Amino acid sequence: MKFNFCREALTSITESAAEIFKVNQRLVKLNRSHCYAETLQLFTQIHSSESLRPDHYTVSAAVTACAKLRDIVFGTQLHGNAVRSGLKAFPHVANPLLSLYAKAEDLNAVRWVFDEIADPDVYSWTTLLSACVKLGHVDYACEVFDKMPQKGNVAIWNAMITGCAENGDEEVAFSLFCEMHRMGVKHDNFSVASVLSLCCLESLGFGRQVHCLVIRTGFLGRASVVNALLTMYFKCASVAEAFEVFEEAEDGVYDQITFNVMIDGLVGVGRDEEALTMFKGMQEACLRPTELTFVSVMSSCSAARVANHVHAQAIKLGFEAFTAVGNAAITMFSGCGDWQAAYLVFQTLEEKDLISWNAMISTYAQVNDSESAVLVYLQMQREGEKPDEFTYGSLLASSEYIETMQMIQAVAHKNGLILKIQVLNAMVSAYARQGQMNLAYQTFQDIKYKNLITWNAIISGFLLNGMVNEGLEQFHELLVSELSPDVCTLSIIVSMCASITSLRDGKPVHAYILKFGFSQQLCLGNALITMYAKCGVLDWSVRVFEAMNEKDLVSWNALISAYAQHGKGKEAVDCFEAMQDLSSITPDQATFTAVLSACSHAGLVDDGTRIFNSMISNYGFMPEVDHFSCIVDLLGRAGYLDEAETVINSKEIEAHPNIWWTLISSCASHGNLRLGRIVAGYLLETEQNNPSVYVLLASIYAAAGQWEEAANVRELMNATGKAKTPGCSWINS
Repeated sequence: MKFNFCREALTSITESAAEIFKVNQRLVKLNRSHCYAETLQLFTQIHSSESLRPDHYTVSAAVTACAKLRDIVFGTQLHGNAVRSGLKAFPHVANPLLSLYAKAEDLNAVRWVFDEIADPDVYSWTTLLSACVKLGHVDYACEVFDKMPQKGNVAIWNAMITGCAENGDEEVAFSLFCEMHRMGVKHDNFSVASVLSLCCLESLGFGRQVHCLVIRTGFLGRASVVNALLTMYFKCASVAEAFEVFEEAEDGVYDQITFNVMIDGLVGVGRDEEALTMFKGMQEACLRPTELTFVSVMSSCSAARVANHVHAQAIKLGFEAFTAVGNAAITMFSGCGDWQAAYLVFQTLEEKDLISWNAMISTYAQVNDSESAVLVYLQMQREGEKPDEFTYGSLLASSEYIETMQMIQAVAHKNGLILKIQVLNAMVSAYARQGQMNLAYQTFQDIKYKNLITWNAIISGFLLNGMVNEGLEQFHELLVSELSPDVCTLSIIVSMCASITSLRDGKPVHAYILKFGFSQQLCLGNALITMYAKCGVLDWSVRVFEAMNEKDLVSWNALISAYAQHGKGKEAVDCFEAMQDLSSITPDQATFTAVLSACSHAGLVDDGTRIFNSMISNYGFMPEVDHFSCIVDLLGRAGYLDEAETVINSKEIEAHPNIWWTLISSCASHGNLRLGRIVAGYLLETEQNNPSVYVLLASIYAAAGQWEEAANVRELMNATGKAKTPGCSWINS
């Protein structure tokens, strides 16, 4: 009888063990499927069952689910259960508990659990060290690390290095990486990627050494390492080295992240065309673009045609409903000047966030459509989206009237955002744009913690309102502050110096640009070419142009205009020809205006007429008033007044005062009384209060020997109270 009882008991235990084994398998399967809530529900059923008793595997699975869900309440209950049942001694129970408390950022609990583990394994040490470092206890982590009996496992080193990387302790991470190398512990892709992520411009040399190590150890075949190298080089603005890494990596190494890093990096350094080429290459490599891909690519599109193509690709691949992609599309179309397309994207966006609303308001602000910006803001309010400082900044930027601006200020004040720097900066710019420089400067002075945008706003405001000396004074104040000028600041200051033709101020600014490494900034080079030309120093305009590594259309136009201003017609034509021969840049209408003006002042009739005809036949441009003025002036100066009259009477142009002024000057120079009287008649109808008409007409009569008529014109000018403005020089040396 006793034997039968024991056999039944044994059978019952065996069946129970088999059942709990099946249950444990189900728990593990749920965890692997990320169904953590279902894991805890099943555990609760088992725990309340009379026939099943959880074992250490059951508890381990439940604690793991709690750690993944960061459910500290349930996890603490499981911890107590494990202690009472004696299951905590098992490493696969203790280690998930370590992970649970580490994710809950409870370092004391982590240390307590770890101290009770009789024989910590690699996971135990890794979790403890990682938690200490990530929670800022780097010194304690280093102390524990130094006392470890065995440090040959790469995972332990990675825990320290990665933790320091995430906590911003670059020096400790670099030191650990070097010590790891000295001790002969073999790095893996996680070690290398972590330490590369910390390298910046100051530590680029160390990053290059790690790059050499990567090549020697063969880790260039790991996508994570390649991506980390690309990120480092782009962070350090070393684009050439980033391209070398990309090209040297094996084809199989490329993944979506690799292309995303390349695209985002190229966009970040302003190489938009190459970013678009990389996007095309990603598709040719049969890699599906991601949400991040489209966000980066859209920020590189400045041409409407390309923008439409990229947006169509996003729709085709199903990203139309992604809010981040929609926001990027709004900004993209706004940058291309297609605000209607931006609004269409905004309207079709199912889930709008704060960025969506701000992007649309900012779009209207860029085109100074204050009414539409306010309507979007009101719609935003109705749909329950709370505005932030950027919302009010954009509204202020679009405000056309001082009354509108004051209303926006009042609402921003009501919402507690009036003291946000973005709002204050927008107020400075808005006041300046409306000519209220006293209010702009008062707002500027009231800002306690100014940033560089604040300084740029007030300096730009002074330039906009013709208060150049005040702007230069603020620039000098900026130089002695804790902040340093950026490209935008220097561009404004160079424009100021050009506007008052002040070499005295312009030369020190150029010296500052050279000293602090801004010399290769395209916009500054272009501004300096114009400044030196306006200040009468043509050779320095040429020097700046020749020193520029990169030149755009504005650069060539600036130099052609500089030659034109100084009467160097032949040089201007040569520059125009070189622009077409040496670069792939296509002239625009401003280019033709500049080169035709140069031909006009230098009397280059053949070159001028040839270029004028090529503008129409080769480039398809319809001449505008400026172009006709130049060609009429060119013909008139050379004495071809009949031809100039034919041009001005052609059907292609409407009579414009600028063209008539050009022709009357030529009539005066060549004594053409007949045409001069006709032109003067037109001008007296449109600009009868301008004394220059009388002066030129009198000169024409005098040149023709009709002194009595000349005297009559001068008497008429005196009788009507007209007086010629005296001339003066504006160049300050």
